[in-house]
Amino acid sequence: MTANAEHADVLIIGAGISGIGVASHLAAKHPERSLTILEARSAVGGTWDLFRYPGVRSDSDLQTFGFTFRPWPGERAIATGEEIRDYLAETADATGISQHVEFDRRVTRAEWSSADSLWRVVAEDSDGGEHQFTARWIFCASGYYRYDRGYQAELPGIENFQGSVEHPQFWDESLEASGKEVVIIGSGATAVTMAPAMAGDGANVTLLQRSPSYIIALPAKDAVANLLRRVFGESRGHALGRRKNIRLTNTIYKLCRRFPRQMAWGIRQATKKQLPRGYDVDRHFRPYYGPWDQRMCVVPDGDLFKAISSGSVEVVTDRIRTFTEDSLQLESGRKIKADIVVTATGLELLLLGGMTLTVDGKEIHAPDHFAYKGMMISGVPNMAFAIGYVNASWTLKVELVAEHLCEILSLLDQRGASVAVPEPPPEGSGSEPLLDLKAGYVQRSLDELPRQGDSRPWRQSMDYYEDLELLRDGSVGDHMVLRD
Repeated sequence: MTANAEHADVLIIGAGISGIGVASHLAAKHPERSLTILEARSAVGGTWDLFRYPGVRSDSDLQTFGFTFRPWPGERAIATGEEIRDYLAETADATGISQHVEFDRRVTRAEWSSADSLWRVVAEDSDGGEHQFTARWIFCASGYYRYDRGYQAELPGIENFQGSVEHPQFWDESLEASGKEVVIIGSGATAVTMAPAMAGDGANVTLLQRSPSYIIALPAKDAVANLLRRVFGESRGHALGRRKNIRLTNTIYKLCRRFPRQMAWGIRQATKKQLPRGYDVDRHFRPYYGPWDQRMCVVPDGDLFKAISSGSVEVVTDRIRTFTEDSLQLESGRKIKADIVVTATGLELLLLGGMTLTVDGKEIHAPDHFAYKGMMISGVPNMAFAIGYVNASWTLKVELVAEHLCEILSLLDQRGASVAVPEPPPEGSGSEPLLDLKAGYVQRSLDELPRQGDSRPWRQSMDYYEDLELLRDGSVGDHMVLRD
């Protein structure tokens, strides 16, 4: 064992939704195992502690976003970033997880030793100091995109612009936008969230997009779920509301995949009803791809459409030719004045928080391996991770993974073993990219991710019910090597 290293039975990397969720399940089902959580930031919350841009909020309902062991307490189905941040911090305190977190610890490498059946982990603090840890298991709960930078699309002539250029991932909360001309570049969830929020704060907002996204308006409050809680009580009512929303989300996703043209038509008709008569919906809200080829955007109570109808937000679908000192010149010849430009142009993926992973001295190159049950990597012992759904709440997958990890640990105890290594698929099996999503941030990074096979348990599912069958009801330890 490494001298002066802290030891834990399970070392969790990240104290966001995944880290808090997995730690809570482990503490409840395996209290005999020691836990340490390493968090690179100075607070729990992960993404929700990082993002502070105007209007930041959930894009999935809070009945399914909240943990099963601590239901979401409010009536809002779509909550603000601050509310979610508070919920996660309160959950960590209420479950006792807070006492296991070490902040300002960014993991840079993890080295498995088969001789010791042990992980040796190195983390850096903000001053560059190194801290050593050992663990029987590690769980990577760092999400899947990098925090230190976002994707910067090519913006010709941006160096000419003399106004303020802001990226949502590094928002200056002291920025005053009231009364100013704001151009938000992008068409994804961040852009459609910021536009009505900044307009509501008094800015004159132009949402500039190269091509449209699918945008769906949903009620900010779920009347059915709230009624169920009043009638059946908090616990039972929450469970029923959660079940209803999982079924509804899953059904819509499947209909979009099976009947893309019909569902696209329906979404377009719903959009037309919320915009002024004669508005060019086909130009600004008719994507070139099918529903759920990329993630859909949700706007609570149709706030974006209301802002467009009131004239406080204008959507422009065009390409940038160049920037001047105070404006954007578009390929159509139009000129848009700007005091502030917001580059909501996307994220960059980052596997396993960017740490280097080695097994017995050999570095693991993720694309040479397969994801096992969407939670482990073939050939890598005693390591699990969480990648949530793109078509539903992240938390749903996290909790299934946490439950299955607890079952694996129980199986090891029953067998008198200490190591679990997922096997790769049989020779001749198919190999596909891990994520079937055409979003730019995914396509740019597919060659950095593990692969998926053509059958279970090596196939990455985006269907909660399939994962329920595999992870909660399926066998434990199949296609795994268990050893001392």
